[in-house]
Amino acid sequence: MKRKLLAFVLLPVLGLAQEKKDSLDGQKDKLKLKEVVAVGSRSNNRTNTNTPVPIDVFDIEKQSVLLPQTNINQVLNSIAPSFTSTVQTIADGTDHLDPAQLRGLGPDQTLVLIEGKRRHSSALVNINGSPGRGSVGTDLNAIPAYALRRIEVLRDGASAQYGSDAIAGVINLRLKKATKKLQGQVSYGANLGTATNDHTGGIDGNKVQLDLNYGNTIGNNGGFYNLTWSSQVRGKTSRADAEQGNIFNAYNAIENRARKANVDLSSYFQNINTTSQGNELINQVKKYASEVPYFSSSFLGQIQSANSISDLQTILKEDFTDQELQARGLTRKDFNMQVGQSALSNHQFFANVSIPFYDDWKFYTFGGYSYRQGESGGFYRRPNQSRTFTAVYPNGFLPKIGTTIQDLSNTTGIKTQFSNGWNFDLSNTYGKSNFKYTIKNTSNTSLRYKSPTEFDAGTLGFIQNTTNIDLDKDFDLFEGLNFAVGAEHRFENYLITPGEPLSFLSYDINGNPQTSTTPNDQKPTDFFGSILPGGSQVFSGFTEDSRTNETRRSIGVYAEAGIDFTRRLLVDAAVRYENYSDFGSTFNYKIASRIKLDKNINFRFAGSTGFRAPSIHQIYYNNVTTLFAAGELLKVGTFRNDSQIAELLGIPKLKQETSKSVSSGFVWTAPQWGLMLTADAYLIRINNRIVLTDSFRPFGTPENTSQQQINDIFSNTGSNAAQFFANAINTETKGLDIVISHRKRIGDWRLENNFAINLNKTRKVGDVKASSVLEKAGLVDKYFSEKSRVYAEEAFPRIKAALSHNFTYKDWQLYLINTYFGEVTGAGIYDINKDGKVDFDEHPVYGAKVITDLTVRKKITEAFSLTVGANNLFDIYPGKNDPTQNLNGQFIYTRSTSQFGLNGRYLFARVDFSF
Repeated sequence: MKRKLLAFVLLPVLGLAQEKKDSLDGQKDKLKLKEVVAVGSRSNNRTNTNTPVPIDVFDIEKQSVLLPQTNINQVLNSIAPSFTSTVQTIADGTDHLDPAQLRGLGPDQTLVLIEGKRRHSSALVNINGSPGRGSVGTDLNAIPAYALRRIEVLRDGASAQYGSDAIAGVINLRLKKATKKLQGQVSYGANLGTATNDHTGGIDGNKVQLDLNYGNTIGNNGGFYNLTWSSQVRGKTSRADAEQGNIFNAYNAIENRARKANVDLSSYFQNINTTSQGNELINQVKKYASEVPYFSSSFLGQIQSANSISDLQTILKEDFTDQELQARGLTRKDFNMQVGQSALSNHQFFANVSIPFYDDWKFYTFGGYSYRQGESGGFYRRPNQSRTFTAVYPNGFLPKIGTTIQDLSNTTGIKTQFSNGWNFDLSNTYGKSNFKYTIKNTSNTSLRYKSPTEFDAGTLGFIQNTTNIDLDKDFDLFEGLNFAVGAEHRFENYLITPGEPLSFLSYDINGNPQTSTTPNDQKPTDFFGSILPGGSQVFSGFTEDSRTNETRRSIGVYAEAGIDFTRRLLVDAAVRYENYSDFGSTFNYKIASRIKLDKNINFRFAGSTGFRAPSIHQIYYNNVTTLFAAGELLKVGTFRNDSQIAELLGIPKLKQETSKSVSSGFVWTAPQWGLMLTADAYLIRINNRIVLTDSFRPFGTPENTSQQQINDIFSNTGSNAAQFFANAINTETKGLDIVISHRKRIGDWRLENNFAINLNKTRKVGDVKASSVLEKAGLVDKYFSEKSRVYAEEAFPRIKAALSHNFTYKDWQLYLINTYFGEVTGAGIYDINKDGKVDFDEHPVYGAKVITDLTVRKKITEAFSLTVGANNLFDIYPGKNDPTQNLNGQFIYTRSTSQFGLNGRYLFARVDFSF
């Protein structure tokens, strides 16, 4: 692997050296290497080569016609090595919202801005076993990529400048301002490879997308409006192999023969304990058992000799999957889960408006609305499982999670420059995220025949309103001084709206809701005596106890100064104070410096403190839902930190994460060769990092009153396990970013080369911050588990690099990018020793891969162009799971790591136009 990476790194360097040698007549490149950036400082004249902190600038407006990726997460994952995001699978709502990471830290440790204004986060909390577990991220895919002209990525801590969440860095999205132009593109693509359609080949994941952008002027003084509409419809992808587990037992076979004779064996279960009903059921089972042609005479003899239901229960558990599949005309693949991307319909509108008025005053507003509907699958409910009421679903069922995601945002403000030179900006930003669950093709099995197959499972909501006032001024002091001050007020509201009662209640045999006093003989069971579970399967609805309407407020003030002491020495400093209504205050600072050794070489240094307030979601989210934990499906309750069970376990209330970070690097430019090289090393220490704990289980034999009370809570809430958000650990992240950019133009030929690599390593430092209650109970490994450690340290690529070439000749353009994804480690799945025992010290490692994207564009007329290309041209997939860990062939590729997804090759064609 090291040789592969070395070659990958050296290739662009050698190519650049050859380009330098072969340059014609020493011709200077005329392309810009420097771009003015709006993030990292309130100064309006900084270029990305002169900042004291590293900032990447991606020209999305130019690249959107070439890139195979069509949303912001996918675009950044391809071109920004410090950024990682992949499509999730079988992870509840996270299937429809891709968590993103910067510099190997959490999705909620990167701040997202639009035109310098804070973007609200999603309403969704990621509580599943997938990358970003326990986090609340920003839904970048609610913003149409076609509305952007560029993306600025500040790779440095910036809490002192922008407030909470900016521990890993800041992503600033810049909107289009083009006028007197109608632009658009229509694209179609699909996955084509050997693993599509559950490894049968062909096409899946079909995607159609339409993007439109129109702008025009308002008045004659620079006013404008720019509007964007984007619609995308994509199909699901399927990457499982054939289900290898047991599907049908002997009872299923007998029940099927009875059904063909219009006899429903389940109709006898309600009063199975009565003598008459029990005897009739025994007789019916014996009768239809004789009609199963593949039962051997000896097996039939056992059935006919049985004298009780309990005798039959023991006998009829025997597996007859292969024989019954053949009898029903089914295959094992008919029982596959839908492992792959979810089906999705996404429609977005965004506007950017600026109107000058009254001398130098300017009114501006921007924002948009997105409406997204998705559908993903859960774990298949097989007919031989107690979760399936086979009288309704004879072949079991694949429950579907339907989501309706609505996102609304608007920033409105006024700005001016006063006569004394002060720039003034007053703005208000409103953001709202709604995440509604509709569970389909499912059942509340405790209702048996009366169960609907579709449920309203409730809605998550989040509202954020941020008011900012900012002032800055350039002073004629030294070689220049920019001073800025400002204040911010933020209001947040988190809501959980319960689902319909049928989506979360369990019912007795009389159709009444079960209570803690309902005896077991009044609870519906299957033939084998297992109690039929209640609630909508795959995702139980939010209960009345989950109903939440919580608010909080924060007030922040900041001051920032950037001083050019000489033309060679720049120093930036910032301080910020914030006070939160729910946990107190925090004070943060940052100092950064750039030293210019000569006109082409800059050294830069930065040090800062930072913080991330626990999201209001993490503080108040609570619900009981079905999760795959500890190798089995469990009803897991996510309980608030102020709940009784949290207090009994000694889990403290949440407080803010705090951080310290330092970075150092340099920038070298060679304009005569069109070359720029940057390298930046960084160290980030985070204290009191918030994680989602592993699952606590009821105590087998309670040893004291507290443990008995905990067991009672499990019983009363209908949960098998409990998990909590907690400030459990401290972490340290070390890393190095290297970026090489090269641009050359010779006549009609134009070449752009970019190479970037990110190396990072995160590790837990110090002891787990567990209470004495947890230590005495031996539960520290549940508070911060080995699985949680892997998610924090190793479930994302520790090395990621990208080498891209953009070649233009007259009306032709070719784009080639190779992205190197370093190895990752599986979380929650452990290696099996030779003796068959689980080894908790070893984890499966999935090797490094290189993904190649290639597109070709031809300008047909001045107005129309055609682009064809491929993402993952060579149909590369992650390393496969060990057969002992692939869950009966369903997870051929792991879902617990974040590398590059499992969709394989994607081919597309795109027509773009501009009038």
